[in-house]
Amino acid sequence: MADTDWLAAGFEEHRQHLRAVAYRLLGSMSDAEDAVQDTWLRLTSTDAGQVENLGGWLTTVVARVSLNMLRARKHRQEEPVGDAWPGSAEIAAWTSAPDGSGTVSPEPPADPQDEAVLADSVGLALLVVLDTLTPAERLAFVLHDMFAMPFGEVAEVLGRSTEATRQLASRARRRVQGASSPDHAADLARQREVAAAFLDAARGGDLSALVALLDSDVVLTGDGAAGPSGRPAVLRGSKLVARGAIVSAERARVSRLALVDGTVGIVYAPAGRLEVVLTFSVSPDRRITAIDIIGDPGRLARLHLADLPG
Repeated sequence: MADTDWLAAGFEEHRQHLRAVAYRLLGSMSDAEDAVQDTWLRLTSTDAGQVENLGGWLTTVVARVSLNMLRARKHRQEEPVGDAWPGSAEIAAWTSAPDGSGTVSPEPPADPQDEAVLADSVGLALLVVLDTLTPAERLAFVLHDMFAMPFGEVAEVLGRSTEATRQLASRARRRVQGASSPDHAADLARQREVAAAFLDAARGGDLSALVALLDSDVVLTGDGAAGPSGRPAVLRGSKLVARGAIVSAERARVSRLALVDGTVGIVYAPAGRLEVVLTFSVSPDRRITAIDIIGDPGRLARLHLADLPG
């Protein structure tokens, strides 16, 4: 077998693992694929005969590539991250960390369907908190707590001492534990359920479904840049707000769910250019009590977004 064939075969054996590492570090499948491809290019330009442990070498390289991408990543409003959302089974595996990680999954519900929903909601909470970590904290937590990489090896990737790396992972772990609580996970699941139903009803022009989702005293506010009049707007009451949503049905058809500063909302970004964001307040009984429509470029620029499936 030629050297290049041997390298390609060895790389393919580890591709899924490398993609998993990069995805957890970057939160975007397209970015993860870029990191894996960069890792392959680096392998082909390296004297493979000097690589004693191919799997370990590849993991280290993809982690360094991902770290550089995290550090270089800017707040790209025209391209929210998270373009490919993992399945509930995969998320359940992520949140069931190895012994000693400090990350504890909730007790599984009896109903398999409920288990999938809960696992998915915990995944939402995890994404929210991972996006708030510094690149170094995120890498230390992901590599050690999710992939059981020894702290000494993680420290080499970060260029820090082993003790400093332990502290980074510890800080990240405490924040992940708080974000993955059942209450927070359930709240995010409720938000996504209601936002998805609102978006579906708006796309279909279903007035009765929209009214059913809205609290009778719901208040919708929009800044001057969000509407055609150029002036701030306020709508009160479920019927009036529902009619307003139906007027925006065409916009709704090309809008999508997103995490907006850690809560579930809706973004409208035609041709990849962010123009409008909707955020919601949702009551415990799954009624929308307030909607904020953001169109002002300055406000949009301060939002932190990540795509969710519609």
